[in-house]
Amino acid sequence: MARSTFASRSYSDDAVVLRTYKLGEADRIVILLTAEHGQVRAVAKGVRRTTSRFGARLEPFNVAQVQLVHGRTLDIVSQAVGRRSYGERIVADYDRYTAAAAMAETAEKLTADDYDTAAQHYRLLTGALSAVARGLHEPGRILDSYLLRAVSLAGWSPSFVDCARCGAPGPHRSFSAAVGGAVCPQCRPPGSAAPDAATFVLLDGLLRGDWTVVDAAHPRTARAAAGLVAAYVQWHMERTVRSLALVERAGD
Repeated sequence: MARSTFASRSYSDDAVVLRTYKLGEADRIVILLTAEHGQVRAVAKGVRRTTSRFGARLEPFNVAQVQLVHGRTLDIVSQAVGRRSYGERIVADYDRYTAAAAMAETAEKLTADDYDTAAQHYRLLTGALSAVARGLHEPGRILDSYLLRAVSLAGWSPSFVDCARCGAPGPHRSFSAAVGGAVCPQCRPPGSAAPDAATFVLLDGLLRGDWTVVDAAHPRTARAAAGLVAAYVQWHMERTVRSLALVERAGD
């Protein structure tokens, strides 16, 4: 009977580790974004022992196939098989680490109560972490592209060409995070930003994942776009992404 009860409470899934923190002398609480079960908070017992390979697989930014058991308040990780070890390459480089930390923090906030799009968030995040770990593009630009796509999945997709309020064909020269991106002269709220044309082109490229456009952008343009991305994301999430403050941009 005990075995059948255990089996009925057990489940398996692929998961990316968003964050961990200490519990007692040898355990950790791990926050996972899974492919099929949304965000999961679980206890990993004994992982803080220096000889624990189990613990190494549950470091932030790594992807593992995990076996979990439903608990009363927190689930329990009973097994972890490494799938992709992005963490080691990410934490070895400050720019990669801060970009990945901001991604993980954003994912944690966006998926805390959202099960409907969790699978899409999982694929988006693991793809972005892979790109950061492999150095495919500048980390800050991968981060900005990730952020725009993540909030779009959450229902706040911006417009960087046509007017976000009335749909008037663009390009336009004003930006309002509250309205939803580019705004025409008639819809422009007082105090709207006025990015140059190159910044709007880059923002649209980041949203669409057009890396030819993104990689070619001038660092000054990328910094301007990054500020607007941060403002847009935090306005619509109604939360501060603290890790964004640590991200250094080229030329800072």
